Amino acid sequence: MPAVRSWTPPGPYDLHRSLRVLQRGPGDPAQRRHDGALWRTSRNPDGPFTLRLTENPPGRIEAQAWGPGRDRALDGLPALLGADDRPEDFVPRHALVHAAHRRNPGLRLVRTGLVLESLIPSILEQKVTTDEAYRAWRLLLRRHGEPAPGPTELMPGGMYVMPDATGWRRVPSWEWHRAGVDDKRAATVLRACRVAARLEEAAAMPSDEASRRLRLVPGIGPWTAAETLQRSNGDPDAVTVGDYHLPNIVGYALTGRRGLDDAAMLELLDPYAGQRHRATRLILLAGRVPERRGPRFPVGDIARL
Repeated sequence: MPAVRSWTPPGPYDLHRSLRVLQRGPGDPAQRRHDGALWRTSRNPDGPFTLRLTENPPGRIEAQAWGPGRDRALDGLPALLGADDRPEDFVPRHALVHAAHRRNPGLRLVRTGLVLESLIPSILEQKVTTDEAYRAWRLLLRRHGEPAPGPTELMPGGMYVMPDATGWRRVPSWEWHRAGVDDKRAATVLRACRVAARLEEAAAMPSDEASRRLRLVPGIGPWTAAETLQRSNGDPDAVTVGDYHLPNIVGYALTGRRGLDDAAMLELLDPYAGQRHRATRLILLAGRVPERRGPRFPVGDIARL
């Protein structure tokens, strides 16, 4: 029998839009929508777990959990769903952001409290297309993760739990290669796993301190740290710098200009200090994206080298 818990949001709430940021592509073995429910797998210090999240009745989120880590996962359910978030602190400063904010009243920033879970896929996304990174994540979880605990007759097929730090370190070099992960990214994952316990402490640290902790690992820079802390810590100000597309999207959405760099993007986001990540989420949800004119980010094929 699963363990069960529920949480009632204090206001409008959009379960799928809030947790979408945790899903790594449509075929993610660790998070999937199925038959009206959101299924999510992960592992915490107690072990692997599976969550099934539904909104029933409207206005209340119900969770069922399986696996050794289920009780700890349910204890963290409110934080995962965004209970610690303070969307009321956000003040739109641009018409486009105001409109996106009004259209998405149920968006809350989630907090998993799990660093490695978000750090490893963020490392896989360094300097490659999202499709390449999602493919690597799928292949590595399917080959080196473990089947998700829970009722196989109810959950979507192909759900897996990511390996623990020791499991990641046991992935053979040729398996990284087969998944299309170059030596630099694979080495960064392995370095992070060697100090996984220290990195997990960042989930309870203030933002600047948490970012410094992650960036002590060679290969983890501001981009990867921000992408991780947005999810593990629910950091509303962890703005992603060093991204191939984001400055251009933010610049075009707010000014109509193209080709902005990180410095220009940060200047535009300065009125949202303390809430810059939320502002960029809303800008992306607005959907005002410039037409592609330059070359696409090159797609590599490490597995064929």
